[in-house]
Amino acid sequence: MLDTQGRPYVADVKAGDLWYFPSGAPHSLQGLGPDGCEFVICFDDGHANEFNTLLVTDWLAHTPPEVLAKNFGVPAEAFAKIPLHNLWIFQGTVPGDLAADRAAVARHAEAPPYPFVHSLGSSTPVKESSAGSIRVADSSNFKVSTTVAAALVTMPPGAVREMHWHPNADEWQYYIKGKARMTVFDTGPNALTTDFAAGDIGYVRRNLGHYVENVGDTELQFVGVFRAPRYEEVSLTNWLTHTPPKLVAQHFNIDEKLIAKWPDNSPGVMPKS
Repeated sequence: MLDTQGRPYVADVKAGDLWYFPSGAPHSLQGLGPDGCEFVICFDDGHANEFNTLLVTDWLAHTPPEVLAKNFGVPAEAFAKIPLHNLWIFQGTVPGDLAADRAAVARHAEAPPYPFVHSLGSSTPVKESSAGSIRVADSSNFKVSTTVAAALVTMPPGAVREMHWHPNADEWQYYIKGKARMTVFDTGPNALTTDFAAGDIGYVRRNLGHYVENVGDTELQFVGVFRAPRYEEVSLTNWLTHTPPKLVAQHFNIDEKLIAKWPDNSPGVMPKS
């Protein structure tokens, strides 16, 4: 890809990694051997799709050859065989050595100050226990990602993603593996409980309370994506354990001694009881 200051960037991406392209940054993707790749694309604009993406083959095919000749400084005949239909996804050759490609694209240009790839799957979790883990990528550790934040949640069977809400953005979820059951609570009161499997998509509006259970017999993993520069979360137990105990006890008609046993560190994921 190329940033707005003309600095090129080339990198290989593996399972569990993220890439981020700022709006308007030209970029290309190539599948590597031996088996290519599969990925989920998330946009910070809900109207984005393949039909409003500017494709370079489409542009050249609709530009007069004499203009192309002037623009690139070569004879017009050089463009006699360009494709007349856009190439969205097409079969090419497997890329060669990464170092060689990096040297080829540099051409005396400076390197960008921050990477456009982030290894979310192998990053240090922000929360981790025997009940699961939560890894986060946002502008605090993935500097270029100024409009999108993400959280990768991994949970063993029976674990519960604690009751919480996100105050700064809606949550768009993609379930990678396992089976889940999510309940979302809204004003009214209204609540909706839905089961999810690998390949499913979930959605939670900003500030709506929700939790996710692993209802399968294998590991559950999903990624939550937010249109925000930062990942923000408010834990229900964290709020209540930092509220005067007498007030909480009056609200729920329970013993203050039980409140003292609630987790007060916002664990993120709770184990099977």
